[in-house]
Amino acid sequence: MTMVYSDYSKDRIGWFFGLSAWKLAVLVAAGAPMVVALRDQRWVLLLGWAAGWALLLFLVAVPIAGRSSTSWLAAVVRFGLGRAFGWTSWRSRAATGVRVESADLPGVLAGIEVHDGPPTGPSNTRVAIIQDHAAGTWAATAAIVHPGLALADPAERARHGAGLTALLNACARTEKISEVLFVIRSAPEDGAEREQWLHAHTRATAPPLARTINEQLAQTLSRAGLATELYMTIVATEARLARDAREFGSGIDGRARALGILMAEVETQLRDGLQMTEVTWLTSPQLATAVRTGFAPGDRPGIIAALAEHLASESVNADVPWALAGPSGAQPQIRSYRHDAWASVSSTVRLPARGAVIGALMPVITPTEPGERRSLLIAYPIVSRSAAEHQTQTGEFSADMAESLKARMGMKTRAKERQNAATTRRLDAKLASGDALIRPYAVATVTVPETSNAAEFGRRLDASIRRAGFVPQRLDIAHDAGFAASSIPLGISLARTGNRR
Repeated sequence: MTMVYSDYSKDRIGWFFGLSAWKLAVLVAAGAPMVVALRDQRWVLLLGWAAGWALLLFLVAVPIAGRSSTSWLAAVVRFGLGRAFGWTSWRSRAATGVRVESADLPGVLAGIEVHDGPPTGPSNTRVAIIQDHAAGTWAATAAIVHPGLALADPAERARHGAGLTALLNACARTEKISEVLFVIRSAPEDGAEREQWLHAHTRATAPPLARTINEQLAQTLSRAGLATELYMTIVATEARLARDAREFGSGIDGRARALGILMAEVETQLRDGLQMTEVTWLTSPQLATAVRTGFAPGDRPGIIAALAEHLASESVNADVPWALAGPSGAQPQIRSYRHDAWASVSSTVRLPARGAVIGALMPVITPTEPGERRSLLIAYPIVSRSAAEHQTQTGEFSADMAESLKARMGMKTRAKERQNAATTRRLDAKLASGDALIRPYAVATVTVPETSNAAEFGRRLDASIRRAGFVPQRLDIAHDAGFAASSIPLGISLARTGNRR
């Protein structure tokens, strides 16, 4: 028996033919002059208005790749204006000779500021606190290690699913954590760590045959291996965190201490429910390294070598300055995102109607060619209790209204619509039992050298998503935001719409 999760539905169910209230009102209002023209028998005006109404129907109601035509048109116009005026092209201040000490990042990351938290633990570690001025959020990132689910049986997968549910419900009960983000980055093994190990443990008196065997073994394992990095970020909004921060003296230090309490709760759930073997909350230098290797995967061997030299001699500075953590230049394209000597293509992962098995996204993060890096964001935005109850009531009302309208018109309700309506009604019982309302989504990104054909690797990414049983949807005109969310563990979300409560 395989545990499949399929108890999810649309955020909103349209009243009539899937149309929301405002879309239906716009179409009805636009169609009213046709009734007047028909009454007055003004046929030329009627035909002209009918043609305009049909165009409005296409722009408002017909989705193209998950978005309406008006949404696509507005996005294309904004992107065209940005390119015409040079707003989309970005260059770091360090590349122009300006000296800066803070984070200098492009696009949606421009509002990020990283602070050092108060000393904690026996080693007085100062965890990095991420402040997003644009979104009004505070976040902290942990590097986590998990044994994996490749050989897990259905019972073990079910336990991990229950552990994930417990984690999200615990975060919802805090009433402060608004989102939990998991970022997975996977690339072919570069052999940097093994090379350092061989250099430290190889003896000068070793036989030539043993030395040759070890070198050949290292090359073979590097080509066959897969290096995976896993990060978890918790995000809290300013409005929610500020209330607790007053108890610790307010300011950045107060918010850092309030966030530290949440970090301890989350770490307990990660180790117990999800069986994480290691949970390390990143300091500012560690986070800067994660950001740098996110933008430039090829810099990782050099950073590993510098860290090894730092262990041998403290005079070697292996830290990555925040001013140099980002790219020297970035250029969003319609079909890709260019950053330094790399190009990235992003796609959202749509949930299948038949449900998903925990661990099913493994093919998505498995690279298919050397030099390719795959990244995956699995986001769990947590809806507040009041908003969840309001959304559930609205969904039930919309489902009842849609069924009533179709019944009066003598139209048959399709099986898919009945299933969505039934799932919406079950949410009320789950909320009453104490479960949280989550709106999960996933974004996958492939990063390759700029000299490679990014479009071809994007098609391979989509093929991997389909092979895993999901449906891909390209983030055209928004590949920069998709890359930042799925590859840079700074708490960037694609679900926030400016609500900071």
